[in-house]
Amino acid sequence: MQEQFVDIRPDEGGLRLHIRTWAGREPAFLLVHGLSSNNRTWRQVADLLAAAGHRVVAVDQRGHGRSDKPDSGYDFATVTDDLVRLMQKLELDRPVVAGQSWGGNVVLDLGAHHPDLMRGLVLVDGGYIEMQLRPEATWEQISVQLRPPDLVGTPYAQMLQRMQNFHPEWSEEGILDTLENFERMTDDTVRPWLLLSRHMQILRALWEHRPSQLYPLVTAPVLICVAEDDRNPERMQMKRAQVELAQSALAHAAVHWFPATDHDIHVHRPQTLAQLMLSYFEDVERL
Repeated sequence: MQEQFVDIRPDEGGLRLHIRTWAGREPAFLLVHGLSSNNRTWRQVADLLAAAGHRVVAVDQRGHGRSDKPDSGYDFATVTDDLVRLMQKLELDRPVVAGQSWGGNVVLDLGAHHPDLMRGLVLVDGGYIEMQLRPEATWEQISVQLRPPDLVGTPYAQMLQRMQNFHPEWSEEGILDTLENFERMTDDTVRPWLLLSRHMQILRALWEHRPSQLYPLVTAPVLICVAEDDRNPERMQMKRAQVELAQSALAHAAVHWFPATDHDIHVHRPQTLAQLMLSYFEDVERL
């Protein structure tokens, strides 16, 4: 695995995206993280895809991780254009593009508007998120309910313990990879790489996003991976409705449910997810 920075907008003053790459053959896999996350959360999946011989690229999206952090450009048109430019820079030839949570919605948008650039999509507990399908939902409610907690100044050791307690089934590697969502300061406290103002810009864009209008535009095969957590029956009912809508409206879609699995499927169940990704697109290539 190698790390590097890629300037995808040299003609516009520059925008460097931080990526991790694994050498291998085509088809490549391009891995996109979720909101307030980072590319290292895909590391365990990427290792397995690379072990199967594939080239893999995991990217920190703008504002996240070690990528550049402009004050604007967090709408779907811009972040998907970031990925298009990255693929062109790296000469990725129709990769399989996977996105988790908000990243799933990003890659769905990419697949709808640039259908010839990828051979398949993987939506990992995201891609079908359409907040305005929630009964009586308003932006005012969403902006309060989903506003992230203020974690600036939390001691690193306390954040580590909190994450271990909250995710007892995760591997040590998964915990440490997810801790990379935060910048570790010189006084051994943390702060999120993604500033609150930019987080809220993304949340607003997600609120306005309409996956149901994009499904008919997606021609690539789609693997939808869904975390099943029955601790919140109302939320699960809404998720099932969203997934059913996506599966029925997409031209080529398969759904796999992950029972008793956290939202971060790629961290919680990396072996199962990687094998599904490999098997699904091997089957598609044979058709």
